[in-house]
Amino acid sequence: MKIRNRNERISVLLCTQGTYPYSSGGVSTWCDLLCRQLPDVDFTLYALTGQPQTTTLYTFPENVLKTIAVPMWGMQHPAEYVAQHLTLKDMRERERLTTPERIEHVFVPNLRILVRSILAPNPSLTKCGRALYDLWKYTQVYDWNLSWKAALTWEAFTDEVTSIVESLPEIYPRNEAPTLHDMNSMLRMLYHLLMCLNAPLPRTSIVHSTLAGFAGIAGILAKYEYGTPLVVTEHGIFVREQYMYISQEKAFSPFAKRFLISFSNLICRLMYATADVISPVCDYNKRWELRFGAEEAKVERIYNSIDTEFFQPHPKPPETERFPTVVAATRVFPLKDIETMLRAAALVRDRISNVRFIVSGSITDEPEYFARCKALMEKLRLGRNFTFAGLAERSHKIYTAGDVSVISSVSEAFPFAVLESMACGVPVVATDVGGIREVLQGLGVLVPPRNPEALAEGLIQLLTDESLRKSLATSARNEVVAKYHKDVFTNDYLELYKRLFA
Repeated sequence: MKIRNRNERISVLLCTQGTYPYSSGGVSTWCDLLCRQLPDVDFTLYALTGQPQTTTLYTFPENVLKTIAVPMWGMQHPAEYVAQHLTLKDMRERERLTTPERIEHVFVPNLRILVRSILAPNPSLTKCGRALYDLWKYTQVYDWNLSWKAALTWEAFTDEVTSIVESLPEIYPRNEAPTLHDMNSMLRMLYHLLMCLNAPLPRTSIVHSTLAGFAGIAGILAKYEYGTPLVVTEHGIFVREQYMYISQEKAFSPFAKRFLISFSNLICRLMYATADVISPVCDYNKRWELRFGAEEAKVERIYNSIDTEFFQPHPKPPETERFPTVVAATRVFPLKDIETMLRAAALVRDRISNVRFIVSGSITDEPEYFARCKALMEKLRLGRNFTFAGLAERSHKIYTAGDVSVISSVSEAFPFAVLESMACGVPVVATDVGGIREVLQGLGVLVPPRNPEALAEGLIQLLTDESLRKSLATSARNEVVAKYHKDVFTNDYLELYKRLFA
């Protein structure tokens, strides 16, 4: 059944964070495929970004009606980018209405509930969700900056934090007690991470969040305001990746790490509790979702799929035909663990001197990490053997330039790079993380993460055994064509949308 009349069409608010349409990668590929493959569904993009100066990397199909960009950093006032719908007169009126009494009696009580929900054990998710909604309602009338920067807000925040920490010494030991700097930093972090409370919230048939993270707060608000059904699709598990990032960040104090991890944990649990359907892209993710409070009855796994007619085997091009070549389609990003790939490349080079590694993917997402990788590449003397090719158009050419493709990630869900490479007849050596095993076992080589020696051995095995490469290439291509064709993916989501729409 086609839904033709605009008023009868399904409309979806598609929520992203640091991905589509401003960055490349698997989640962005998924979003673009979803929008293009469902032309009878209207999409509004709701994109949380790091900085306001963003450039769209994609050309949208006609059913993508609008993009709401919500930068969390780099602004003096949300009205610069997030609340652009406000006129100067509107802003002045909000400032006039934001009196100390309003801050004390409306803003501060909800902030206290939020802080208690973050720091105290076993918070009420219902109270927390309502507090976020009430803060959003407050922000529709009163000024964001004046409220967060008021002396009353600072006093309430420090009082709440101090009270909770002192009452729970078994959780917050005295040697990790927050300093004034810690509390100032965490209040500022809340100001930025909750910037979505300033953004417009259009009414749509469904909200579909690509993670159980801060972008998904829009789905919680829409549930309270409009009763909108919420779908959460987990790619990489948001809370797990936050644990990995925050715990390794040297700039954060022990208290700051605990605060930010707890906040991420809280938002994740709140998303699972609010969602009507949780649709992980692999069974591996389901285990994490259940661990963080998801109801099993809500979980409906939908695997990623690809266009197997677009991704097909082709002969190697002349520029790589003379060399044993390893390719990777990946962003240069800490979770992709390019440093382990570089160390493995050096070990492969020591055995196969003319090997070439070509990494196709954005090098601008994490400039500091890319600089680290470049320094390691020079230290390992890989200049002739390893190339960062930068962002490339997604096509078979990324994969068919190589004999083998590689994934070195420490965290993945169900990566498109595995499916695309298999469809192109290029066998894969990948770390055994996330849902990779679900598609690759018996059809490629799996190795432990953060183990350059094992990664190198897997690559050498395939590079030196042409018969094995050809056998895996044929079996892998057949598997993807049979199970992961794009129509399977889009039909599952269309049926899900129709069910919630009804």
